[in-house]
Amino acid sequence: MSSGTVCLMYHELELPGRRLCQSEEGYVRYVVSLETFRSQLKVLRDAGLTGISVSQMLDGKRGVAITFDDGCETDVLAAAPLLREYGFSATFYITVGFLDKVGYLTRDQVRALATSDCELGCHSLTHPYLTDVSDADMEREIADAKAELQQICGRTIDHFSCPGGRWSHKVAEIARASGYRSVATSQAGKNFSTADPFRLARIAVMRDTTESQFLRLAQGRGLWPLQIRSRTRSAIRTLVGNSTYDRMRMLLLKSKRGC
Repeated sequence: MSSGTVCLMYHELELPGRRLCQSEEGYVRYVVSLETFRSQLKVLRDAGLTGISVSQMLDGKRGVAITFDDGCETDVLAAAPLLREYGFSATFYITVGFLDKVGYLTRDQVRALATSDCELGCHSLTHPYLTDVSDADMEREIADAKAELQQICGRTIDHFSCPGGRWSHKVAEIARASGYRSVATSQAGKNFSTADPFRLARIAVMRDTTESQFLRLAQGRGLWPLQIRSRTRSAIRTLVGNSTYDRMRMLLLKSKRGC
């Protein structure tokens, strides 16, 4: 990671004729179509970039780290097969409490994904904002989720990503004590060799991200506007709280839609 590695953050992929896990606008804006994802993998390959997992990034392999949050069923139905087709790897962060629910991975699918060339990470037990819960609940969401996911898939789970990107020093402390190697956030930026592995930066790939924008993001070019917005959002959340921030964001999205 000497020159810095970009870590991309995906969520659900949209497949033709298949309902999304959620329909709220705040969720849908993070959903990328299957064909868009295919095109983005081609953009990476054509640019001479390789899709890698978080472990590979931390071990110094060059490329673009690809991650998926939540554990949607499209991880195994679409994302993993396409990654395999391009010879890429990725890290899939699983929310344990979502397993076997409509639209999400089943336990059998998790085991199948664990035997692929990709790796599994943990995205908590029930997907709360960790900065809103007690220390005891945080321990449950981080440590107990890791233990349960390891029991399901039969593999060691080394990496954790924060639901909603809500990171804190306490989250990092519990994750480290629980035996994780890293914690991923949603703070924009590149990850250098000097970066704290328990506060990894990631860049969200959005529904409206164009191909040219995607290439710039993957190459780590022009990230400063995203970093400014990321820090601004974090400061606002700290000031008003997560619930108020989410209400403000939904009102803003509705107002933009009405324009």
